[in-house]
Amino acid sequence: MKATQQTLQQIQRAIRKVADKFPPSADSVLTDIHLQVKPESGELLAYNDDMVELTRIVVDQWLEPTEEDLYDAAAMAIKQSINGLRDIVEHMSVLHPFSFVMMGEDGETLQDIYIVDDDAIILDTELLKGLDDELDQFLEQLMRE
Repeated sequence: MKATQQTLQQIQRAIRKVADKFPPSADSVLTDIHLQVKPESGELLAYNDDMVELTRIVVDQWLEPTEEDLYDAAAMAIKQSINGLRDIVEHMSVLHPFSFVMMGEDGETLQDIYIVDDDAIILDTELLKGLDDELDQFLEQLMRE
């Protein structure tokens, strides 16, 4: 399921609401942002580390999911939305590094969606596919030489 423009706008609105709770001028806090998708209601909920709800929205496109794995589609849409708000997200008054984490319905971590860190570059998992094989081939070639 490809996210519609309306879906991306709804998610960006939620991310802005979260960012508003951590304005750049405020004292920095230690937290990650936990995101939970509820397939039965189409909701996206955001929590801090103490599981205090920061915001909730209903994403219309998620009300009747046509895809079995809504979580993967939602994670891609959330990544895309956060990327569009990178300047806002990276200046939130949250101690770095921090991350946006996708949670399952039972509160278990499914994946890191976006990591904010001043000193490191975090690569998307799509870029890392096949890296192990390439490194193995490279090391094998070095050992032969």
